Amino acid sequence: MEIAFVIVVLVLAWMVVRARYQAQRIVLLGKHLSGLQVERHMETLTQGYLRAIREKDVNRQNQIWETFAASECGVAGQIERLAEAVAREPQEHTRIARWAMCVPYVERFLPAVTRDFRQLLRLHAQGVREIVENPSGLSPKDRAYQLSAELFLLQHSCHWFCKSRAVADARLIARHQVDHGKVLASVSERTRNAYLHWLGST
Repeated sequence: MEIAFVIVVLVLAWMVVRARYQAQRIVLLGKHLSGLQVERHMETLTQGYLRAIREKDVNRQNQIWETFAASECGVAGQIERLAEAVAREPQEHTRIARWAMCVPYVERFLPAVTRDFRQLLRLHAQGVREIVENPSGLSPKDRAYQLSAELFLLQHSCHWFCKSRAVADARLIARHQVDHGKVLASVSERTRNAYLHWLGST
């Protein structure tokens, strides 16, 4: 009975510490997102792209693609501003663990298993900007597909930073019906290589 009580107390204490830790991260990221409209642009694009893809008339479809230019440029610029703002935060506040579960303050006692979220945001900003400018000449449909994947991966990274990798994986599936592996395979080769290098770096 005493052992069970101790276990319950420890579990509750763990949950309190974890919730406090995650709340601090949500506040940090929220502070930099508050003046931006990243989420609004993402919603406009992801919903709009689906509408364009479902359009049967080619001329009408081309007209719809053209209406997204402002949102595409807007989201690229907003993500760059986010990356620049978070880059000014101390490194000890921006480390995230590679583990699936959230281990509060792991960056303090086991930094080798963590990675820098600032670098991750920077590669997301570069990836989105590249797709928006489209130097490789992707078709509107392929470009929309790839940009959507870039935005989904960014969203996954933000959830990972605020909560955990496991929560980020679950939210990606719940919101977009696609898993992390599929999203990573769908972004540009440059983003994918940079992401895998970041994940494997020390």
